[in-house]
Amino acid sequence: MEQYLNFAKEIAYKAGEIILKYFNEDNYSSYKEDQTIVTIADKKINQYLIEKVKETFPTHCVDGEEEQFGRSNYVWVCDPIDGTAMYARHIPVAVFSLALVIDGVSSVGVVYDPFNKNLYSAIKGKGAYKNDKKINVNDVELDDMRSVSHFDMWPKSEYNIYDSIKELSKKTYFVGIGSVIRACMCVANGDFNLAVFPGTKHKNCDIAAAKVIVEEAGGKVTDLFGNEQRYDKSINGAIISNGVVHDEVLSTLKKYLEKK
Repeated sequence: MEQYLNFAKEIAYKAGEIILKYFNEDNYSSYKEDQTIVTIADKKINQYLIEKVKETFPTHCVDGEEEQFGRSNYVWVCDPIDGTAMYARHIPVAVFSLALVIDGVSSVGVVYDPFNKNLYSAIKGKGAYKNDKKINVNDVELDDMRSVSHFDMWPKSEYNIYDSIKELSKKTYFVGIGSVIRACMCVANGDFNLAVFPGTKHKNCDIAAAKVIVEEAGGKVTDLFGNEQRYDKSINGAIISNGVVHDEVLSTLKKYLEKK
């Protein structure tokens, strides 16, 4: 596992170089069929990961947000740039995310914020770290004045979480920072106590690394209905929390959630 983590870190630092290279330039942004934005940096990072996996772990496969390669029970799940909409507008909140998912379980994860040079990492069962210093979630309740939470929403989301967020916002201060993975690292590091994410189709790329990092920091990550889920395929949304607020958030979501 240490070998896999070191590999993931090397990829993360290279990805960070690519992110920074195109940040202040024309990053050739365009829109995909699902109307989400993509840049040249997303594509170059995804391609680089595939090349390195083929070279280093030829029996493994890659499930990248922009490109996939091979089939295996060892899957490198990658979001080259989470927060692309902000990145394309030269707003520095985007991060790189990579997880090794073994038989559906997130076993190794890294998230890299190149703008602040912060590398978050975890091996399942070994704790979570930020720049090699151990991190932990907070123990803040929702109705504590220190409570800050994050949510994502977009027009074609499969689940409508607006009513749930409206009710929860009576207790916690919700923000949308433009990157759910960056928000998950705020949970892992104790800055936020909650993130709610309604993503489904191919959105395992957004949560796979966060799953192992947040839980190794003492938090909890489930689908929107409180269930465990595989991270080598599409997911059923995600609740990412400090663990303390998880059941309360889950019960609120269950009151309102309706699948379209």
